[in-house]
Amino acid sequence: TLTHALSGALLARATAPADSADAIPLRRRVVLGLLAAAFPDIDVVASWMSPLAYLYHHRGITHSWVMLALWAVVLAWLCSKVWRNGPGWKAYAGVIAWGIAVHIAGDWMTSFGTMMFAPLSNARLGIGTTFIIDLWFSGIIIAGLLVCLMWRASRIPAVTGLFVLCGYVVFQYAQMREAVAFGEQYARAANIQAVTVIALPRPMSPFHWMVMVEEGDRYHYALVSLSRKEAPPPLPPDAGFFARLGAPYLPLPRAQWVPVPRWGGDTDRALATEVMAQPAFEFFRWFAQYPVLHRIDIGKAESCVWFQDLRFFTPGRAAWPFRYGMCRDAGMQWRAYELLGDNTKTMVY
Repeated sequence: TLTHALSGALLARATAPADSADAIPLRRRVVLGLLAAAFPDIDVVASWMSPLAYLYHHRGITHSWVMLALWAVVLAWLCSKVWRNGPGWKAYAGVIAWGIAVHIAGDWMTSFGTMMFAPLSNARLGIGTTFIIDLWFSGIIIAGLLVCLMWRASRIPAVTGLFVLCGYVVFQYAQMREAVAFGEQYARAANIQAVTVIALPRPMSPFHWMVMVEEGDRYHYALVSLSRKEAPPPLPPDAGFFARLGAPYLPLPRAQWVPVPRWGGDTDRALATEVMAQPAFEFFRWFAQYPVLHRIDIGKAESCVWFQDLRFFTPGRAAWPFRYGMCRDAGMQWRAYELLGDNTKTMVY
């Protein structure tokens, strides 16, 4: 959300008119751009309603092109009431619309996806060029704002920063295509009739990718670096967080492909497919793009079947988010749960 807010501030400065008697004061305009670009993430309050509300509603109607005009007008009207001597709601609507729009565009770049046509459609769309937290992406925005502070009278630094940011995303897209081509090459060499070949951005570098080949009921994935010529040295036991995040990615010639069966082993398949088809598990079927069986826990009083989405596999992180499953007791009733950590679960509803 902070990166979104800063991108809105940069865009507000870049689009500020040079001279206009009825213009919004520059400082107010930048603050409004910042707040407007943060506004769509107000939908996070849905998570307070129920554990599933976050999945169903985050990046929904507040992130929608369909609803953008309504939000801009409503927020602009509020601004006109706060600043009664200001230029009027129409002037505020423009900068607020720009802020919301840059937020939607920023989320569209990630693999989490955005329901940009809600409420007409709940399809999550995303081009997947940018990891959810990209320090280079954020750094370009911050650098642009810092230069704006030094040359406050000119909007050239802000415009330049936005051009550099767009160029960085285009560069990421080119890297993504190179990673996909590597996956297609692997599929041909292994004689795999691939349904889908994708590349998912990973943290720390625009050169780090998780390349994934979908083949029937299993996936093949490799963690690759498009820039490294040699494999990184083994990590010491006290390696830091950022070192752990960047270490797993190998040069293309050294790439290690890992097969992952969607439903686990042969003995797990029947139970895994039964659980996946449960009506109460519809939310996970809708949300997960690359679901795989995580594990099956068989107990005397209760049995649980857990799934995860390969989109969110990030080596070096302490936890794997969005793990869901179903458990049943002696009464043979399946109930949906979220797995928190390794052994803690919470019911979803």
